[in-house]
Amino acid sequence: MLISATPAPSTGDNVWVLVSTALVLMMCIPGLFLFYGGLVRGKNVLSIAAQCLALTAMGVLMWWGFGYSLVFGKSYAGSLVGHIFGGGEHFGFAGLGFTPEAAYAPGISSATFALFQAMFAAITPALIIGAVAERMKFSAVMLFSFLWTILVYYPIAHAVWGATGDFSGIANADAVFKAADFAGGIVVHMTSGWSALLLCILVGPRAGFGKRPMTPHSMVLCVIGTGLLWAGWYGFNAGSALAADGIAIQAFMTTTLGAATATLAWAVVEKLHRGKISVLGLCSGAIAGLATVTNAAGFVSGGSAVLIGLLAGVVSYWACSVLKPKFGYDDALDTFGVHGIGGTIGALATALLMNAQVNPAGGTLISKGLLKGQLLAMLLCITVSLIMTWLIAKVVAATIGLRASEEGEAQGLDISDHGEEGYYHN
Repeated sequence: MLISATPAPSTGDNVWVLVSTALVLMMCIPGLFLFYGGLVRGKNVLSIAAQCLALTAMGVLMWWGFGYSLVFGKSYAGSLVGHIFGGGEHFGFAGLGFTPEAAYAPGISSATFALFQAMFAAITPALIIGAVAERMKFSAVMLFSFLWTILVYYPIAHAVWGATGDFSGIANADAVFKAADFAGGIVVHMTSGWSALLLCILVGPRAGFGKRPMTPHSMVLCVIGTGLLWAGWYGFNAGSALAADGIAIQAFMTTTLGAATATLAWAVVEKLHRGKISVLGLCSGAIAGLATVTNAAGFVSGGSAVLIGLLAGVVSYWACSVLKPKFGYDDALDTFGVHGIGGTIGALATALLMNAQVNPAGGTLISKGLLKGQLLAMLLCITVSLIMTWLIAKVVAATIGLRASEEGEAQGLDISDHGEEGYYHN
């Protein structure tokens, strides 16, 4: 997460980051719901809506209660716990207000920064649900996400973004290894994507997977969701400049170029591979481009963003259309293929393509051996995500169970979990 160069609190910067906060919220409600909801069968559309809404609410409250402090606090620095969490001094947003936090965002208020980061913490576990859609019950999703946020998201966010984190890119000048993650390629997309891969394997495939069609019930909803996600992503990426400045403009541009390139790259590869360009492919390509360019958005040139988008479209298509069928795992909505693969490509590309002329802060990162630090941070992310996902899934399975019953899955999670239907037929 980039620190703004603005030396004092700015009304304009505060407004931009607050608007960006609302844009990121829109990504989950309704963007992610419509994108994921359109891709499931009609009997499960409300289950996706409920999960997106409830996870957002839970994520925000957790962030207020203790999450912000455990990621961005500093009171545990120097202790063994400090390698995992930041500190407890800001529980309940204690000490946050209009005064800036110089270590993170000297140009905006500390409360604005905390609210902006709350949306990242809320949307990240919601990305995972796409991999286990249509068979993981609501209570299991909530318990898994609660534990996962504490044991995966908070430690990785602290390591990469926290002032005392072991891989903090800019905030911690004393870090032995530095990593670069402008807006969440490692912290958001790699954590959720790699966790989603293992979780969908542990939960198991949907009943009838590979034996009968499980086509999206509404590509119209999916396209609307794609548009809302793309628009909201400007808050996600350009907002991460934490100021209405040139870096925000650069991130806005690279986000646009990366998404546009990946959309068309996916379409071309799909045409060559399958003979037709699907609307689902266009939507998936756009999201893959957005996820992949996130890590690099404020650090690279427009030309590099086009290259990243090209890689996103081609490699993510391969992961979803070739790798997944080959190994037979039921990543229902391609969370791993889009976010896991995209986030990994983007993190590596950032280290290789970072341009100090685009963003002067990149010079510090490059001089500290960025590639090595980036690879170590990526390895840490994958390791923690997989180990903790396995452990949490086993705990949830042993306590309340992961899956809906066979009858509930056949009936649809809308009815079995919520007693409602997305579409009533009179």
